[in-house]
Amino acid sequence: MALQDRNKRGFRRLLRSFDFAYQGLKHVIKHEQNMQVHAIVALLTVAMAAWLSFSLTSWMILLLVIAGMFSMEIMNTAVERTVDLITNDFHPLAKRAKDIAASAVLVYTLFSIVIGALLFIPPILEKFHIL
Repeated sequence: MALQDRNKRGFRRLLRSFDFAYQGLKHVIKHEQNMQVHAIVALLTVAMAAWLSFSLTSWMILLLVIAGMFSMEIMNTAVERTVDLITNDFHPLAKRAKDIAASAVLVYTLFSIVIGALLFIPPILEKFHIL
């Protein structure tokens, strides 16, 4: 958004902000390999949840986890690009900032796997009459 638009308000500015957000999302999906992996895993996960006839509560939890994962990856990419904008040279603090942002994605991923296991294992066991 242009610097001169910072303190302006209005419907047109609001619509432009949604367009900027869409452009960012499109860029991340098109150019970031990790986001592409997250998108493929999310599609497979949603397909499996549909096959298992998830309850409304399970769907809500699953969609929140997926949205959180996408958001974490997008923020990680934003941090990486900002650091790259500030310096092209290796700097220990730049590396630290990127590593910390990546660790946020890692932590969220690990907890997402635990939540996924809690959501998927019972209906899978039930579907195959193991329980």
